Amino acid sequence: MGLLDILLGRTKPVAPDLDQLFALPSAAITLQAAAGFTPAGSGAVCFATVEGAAFERAHREVRELLDADAERSGPVELTRDDYGYSWISSRRSPDQLPELVNDLHAVNSSLEAGGFGPQLLCSLAAFERADQDDDRRLALVYLYKRGTFYPLCTRPGHQRRDNALELQVASALEGDLRIEKDTSRWFPLWDAPGMTG
Repeated sequence: MGLLDILLGRTKPVAPDLDQLFALPSAAITLQAAAGFTPAGSGAVCFATVEGAAFERAHREVRELLDADAERSGPVELTRDDYGYSWISSRRSPDQLPELVNDLHAVNSSLEAGGFGPQLLCSLAAFERADQDDDRRLALVYLYKRGTFYPLCTRPGHQRRDNALELQVASALEGDLRIEKDTSRWFPLWDAPGMTG
């Protein structure tokens, strides 16, 4: 970064730091105490859809890596959303958040190593409340290109967010996670895997 960049207000992009994902299990403890949300057992990695043999090979390797885990309690799935983005999702039992985080890290790392780092957008881990009358879903979303997290709270089927709860959760987790300060980057991920109940 040169003097001209400084004078023109340009900033150096933050390098992705996938190890930030490993802070999620401790943040989950804080989240449960602060807002009553517990792990839902699902998580996903979102990336710009890529076609071709190289990506198919990378996807196959990721799937084989995750499927090799004999303790897995749920499937690994590749889906495409209505906006044309692809998701690799993993399901675990709710008490296996560390293993779920390992899955998310492995998917990101494998795609990055395969040359698909520029296509990676975000990863999320889903949380829910035990109260059956509360249909809100919460995700802690990791922005790959920013190296930061933000909370996303949605009501399935309604495309509405609970912004007050998102701000409360962000404030509570500042000591656990690197929270994205620019709230305009807190994108709604309607119908993301794990957010639909």
